[in-house]
Amino acid sequence: MTMNAILVDNNRCIGCRACMVACKQWNDRKTSETKFFSGPGYQNPKSLNCDTWTLITYNETFVNGRRNWVFGNLRCMHCQDPACVSCCPGKALEKLPEGPVVYRNIRCLGCRYCMLACPFQIPKFEWDNGLSAQIAKCTMCADRVTNGGIPACVKSCPTQALQFGDRDEMIREAEERIRVNPSHYVHHIYGKDEVGGTCVLHLSQIPFEKIGYKTDLPKDPLPNYTHTAMAAVPPVVVGLALGLSLTYKIIERRQKLAGEADKGKETSSERR
Repeated sequence: MTMNAILVDNNRCIGCRACMVACKQWNDRKTSETKFFSGPGYQNPKSLNCDTWTLITYNETFVNGRRNWVFGNLRCMHCQDPACVSCCPGKALEKLPEGPVVYRNIRCLGCRYCMLACPFQIPKFEWDNGLSAQIAKCTMCADRVTNGGIPACVKSCPTQALQFGDRDEMIREAEERIRVNPSHYVHHIYGKDEVGGTCVLHLSQIPFEKIGYKTDLPKDPLPNYTHTAMAAVPPVVVGLALGLSLTYKIIERRQKLAGEADKGKETSSERR
């Protein structure tokens, strides 16, 4: 099975946000309320959220002695050995052989351990949805990828700032770009080694920390640490979460049936 990856070349990005629009359309995410200066520069919205899984960041900085815009691309990194997967007691998160890290909402306990474990701070919680709140994040369009397609964001990019393919091939492509234009790239592929390697790889013309990327990450996979931490979680806590989740599902089902019964009574009254 081929382990795929997305190569993000920030040098080629023009900040058009086509990837953001394609992501929302394919995943049926609603639009967010935005402001003109929501984040640095013209970044909008301010950060990733439950409905924005891909975010183009605007960074005004000096490039080759001139002040210019440099764009970043924030999204789930789809780690090869994901900390979020290792810490999830309900097994709601899963790493697929093709590369994507996917989320199964029916298994989610709402514990939000994944939010704490993720080194890139990617999973977001739907705080406004009450008891039915879930985790939301990019899935690398797993429904497309597992059927031989490519992610919607990659297909929409007009400048080929995003490319998709075998992870090893994407690394070789990134290395070749750095070799051919050494003065135009930082000599580092972000995601190649961070936290054991990821399936989203980034290239940049300026240091990654200047465009908001975390650069203080270990090379070791984080599950080396989360497995130990999760072993300390008392089974009773997990059992309580499961019990509460089951109780909620039962109540939700009863409310649905009650609503259908009331609707049926109203229909019968109208016919009389």
